[in-house]
Amino acid sequence: METLTTEEKAALERDGFLDLGVLLTPSEVQRINARIAELLKEEGADAGAELFDSKYIRHPKEAGADRLADLVNKGSVFDGFYTHTRVLSGVQAVLGPSFKLSSLNYRAAKPGKGHQNLHVDYGNAVAQGGYKVCNTIWLLDDFTEHNGATRIVPGTHRSKVLPQEGMDDPALPHPDEIRIQAPAGSVFIFNSHVWHGGTTNQTARHRRSIHSYFCAADQPQQVDQKKYITAETLQRLDAKAQKILGLG
Repeated sequence: METLTTEEKAALERDGFLDLGVLLTPSEVQRINARIAELLKEEGADAGAELFDSKYIRHPKEAGADRLADLVNKGSVFDGFYTHTRVLSGVQAVLGPSFKLSSLNYRAAKPGKGHQNLHVDYGNAVAQGGYKVCNTIWLLDDFTEHNGATRIVPGTHRSKVLPQEGMDDPALPHPDEIRIQAPAGSVFIFNSHVWHGGTTNQTARHRRSIHSYFCAADQPQQVDQKKYITAETLQRLDAKAQKILGLG
């Protein structure tokens, strides 16, 4: 599983994020987006219900973005999002050898919306190791300066304070923030203790992405895979994939 170079691991630890490159072909992106469109139509107002029903989610359903959750059980087209060896190597570099998938969700910033405060995906700051959460963003559209791309403040995963403690207003730009800009099919991994957030989509089209979010083995999952796993999913997954889901 060691597919990250020494230099990449050092950059991930230094900056709190890393561009893993293009891991999806254009045809794969097209198939995934087609399946997403089907699910949004099928689920309607209930889209994302599995995630926002969780007692571990601290915020209500996001009004500025389309959401889907529990993609593990919604088609083999999503299996690679939590089994790709390059991604797993990056997650292991952040969390150590004992981790599991917390949730596999879709987020699309709506036109004119999608802005988020800078935040972390954990309840408190964790400095100098002891990281508990790690996220990956799979770009299903090109991420540009203007279409709601994620912003990240490099190095803040080592901060001893949270954004709301270290800034007068975490909704405002941070002087050191960068915006992810890359073509569709690219994947970025980031230590979820780094300060990050979505930006406003200033275009007329939804900006689509999938997040495969991982946690340390001792943490609760956002979406309890034991609760939601289906017989069909179990039948197609090998023992390694089931272990990543926290089932093995």
